[in-house]
Amino acid sequence: MLSSPDVMACSRTCSRILGLSLGTTALFAAGANLVLLFPNWDVTYLLRGLIGRHAMLGSGLWGGGLMMLTALLSSSLAFLGALICFITSGVALKDGPFCMFDVSSFNQTQAWKYGYPFQDLRNRNYLYDHSLWNSVCLEPSKAVIWHVSFFSTLLCISLLQILLVVIHFINSFLGLFCSLCEK
Repeated sequence: MLSSPDVMACSRTCSRILGLSLGTTALFAAGANLVLLFPNWDVTYLLRGLIGRHAMLGSGLWGGGLMMLTALLSSSLAFLGALICFITSGVALKDGPFCMFDVSSFNQTQAWKYGYPFQDLRNRNYLYDHSLWNSVCLEPSKAVIWHVSFFSTLLCISLLQILLVVIHFINSFLGLFCSLCEK
């Protein structure tokens, strides 16, 4: 059985590793959210206000990034930030990308608009039907791939952050409990 000093040393080492991991994932989440603001590395979509609401919400910047960096100060705030980033990314994946698509009427006139073309699909899921990926969104090109790639990244990072914060909380609790047992 580990003695109390051994447990404390293990707790401190674990805290250092968790702190570094949380800081690193915060930077990656912020970076992934920033990239979502520039589809195909093109600033014109942002300047024209043609970025989806999920990307503009910036949950990767403030939720998975800024709040996660404050994890070193407050685990509950970090957990909340990671959870918000996780939920927003999941909803964004469900709704699909914000892009220009064809909304032709019955009189065969061609009309394009920006919006969420996959949001109201009843019998098809764009995530599984790859034939829709290049046929529905007209602009920006590869909008679906861009959207799915970076929101999936944010979803995975925020899930990892939730796990790290829970481990950090348990580790802190054990460190506190074990320090009370010392002479």
